[in-house]
Amino acid sequence: VQLQASGGGLVQAGDSLRLSCAASGRTWITYDMGWFRQAPGKEREFVAMIKWNGGSTYYADSLKDRFTISRDNAQNTVYLQMNGLKPEDTAVYYCAVRTGGTYNLRTSYGYWGQGTQVTVSS
Repeated sequence: VQLQASGGGLVQAGDSLRLSCAASGRTWITYDMGWFRQAPGKEREFVAMIKWNGGSTYYADSLKDRFTISRDNAQNTVYLQMNGLKPEDTAVYYCAVRTGGTYNLRTSYGYWGQGTQVTVSS
């Protein structure tokens, strides 16, 4: 599986962004997909996960009111809609394929994209 994340950029506080993650690989649609983020000097943290069929979604508690994860299996793409962005959302955002384990642990994801930078100015 290869993953290509895009959609990041420089925005102002309160703005919205939609990140995309395009996946290749014939078995992609059978995997749960997640988003993580890593701010400078901090560990990579869980943002959201969506089940392979889009039937269930999971979020970091602090983000569930502003972020929405979705997927389009026909387009081999997973999305992260981010609303009401705050300066503390500034990070590199990574999409990943869950290969096993607890959904909010980094070690549960075996394939990672290259990341896309999101910078939120105050």
